[in-house]
Amino acid sequence: MYEFHGWFGISEHPYEDDPRSLRAGVEELRARIGAVQWSASCKVVLDRFNGLDVVTVVGHTNHLGHEAGQLDDLVAYIARRFPGSWGLLYDRSDEGDLPNADNAFRVRVMRRGVVEERLDPFLSPCNPVIED
Repeated sequence: MYEFHGWFGISEHPYEDDPRSLRAGVEELRARIGAVQWSASCKVVLDRFNGLDVVTVVGHTNHLGHEAGQLDDLVAYIARRFPGSWGLLYDRSDEGDLPNADNAFRVRVMRRGVVEERLDPFLSPCNPVIED
């Protein structure tokens, strides 16, 4: 099982974007997202809310498949192309290389072009360890 939930605010600069450059970049991002081939159990969308472009990803598959690699590529692309972006990606897999992976979410935090990886202190463990 592989599960992921995330969102990213898209920005080229932490303070003020060049509207023309940002528009061109967002169109490139829209084309990249349009080329994503995921199963019906996964979704990636690019929306605009009150002037902010936001990428939202969500999925739940039976196995760790090609979606995970494409998701990793997309997150890396956003961080590289839009260094003012920020957001979170929660994921977990019972087939992954995380410690206690079947009972823990990994969190990837994006800010200023850098993606940091952590274990989540809020949703993990998914299964209670003290009582049911």
